Amino acid sequence: MSLEPLLVSTAIVAVAEMGDKTQLLSFVLAAKLKRPVPIVLGILVATLANHFLASWIGAWLATLVSPAVLRWTIAASFVVFGLWTLKPDELGEDRRLPGTGVFLTTLAAFFVVEMGDKTQLATIALAARYQTLALVVAGTTLGMMIANVPAVWMGETLSHRVNMKWMRWIAASLFVLLGALTLLAGDDAVRVRPSPAPHRTPASGRL
Repeated sequence: MSLEPLLVSTAIVAVAEMGDKTQLLSFVLAAKLKRPVPIVLGILVATLANHFLASWIGAWLATLVSPAVLRWTIAASFVVFGLWTLKPDELGEDRRLPGTGVFLTTLAAFFVVEMGDKTQLATIALAARYQTLALVVAGTTLGMMIANVPAVWMGETLSHRVNMKWMRWIAASLFVLLGALTLLAGDDAVRVRPSPAPHRTPASGRL
């Protein structure tokens, strides 16, 4: 089994998440709640739930169109995500956090903020591209954790140590490159994998 979906999904999301609004939320949660372990667990569960839903949608959408249309749609989506990545994200100053426990607060806040975010939409495109739901979810979740766990433990110190502008350009380049590779790979790279035919036992002869 190829690990390309896992590796590509991890790299794309880890880099794209740098400076993203969900990473900014990680800074806010760490500063206000000051409980790293339940915050990290909340981010993990929220990401798994959110990206599983996104991957399922991506795999389902891949069954609705022809391989040629799917290939061009995915390639165009990656280019759009690349351009979107160049725009710095902002998190509202007046964002209020629910008054529940740290884990549930993080779970709810992170899940909601990730809805419609470029990393969630990229997960949809990656699932449509590779059609291996488990590896894509594992990769995008790992990428989110690579970017956000240091944000929780280091706080805004991370944003001062990492050149976010360069990270945005790297992420944009990766998205565009993946779009180009999708086009060059041809229709077979995005062809929906047929489900295996049910096993049939040979009919016994009549007496």
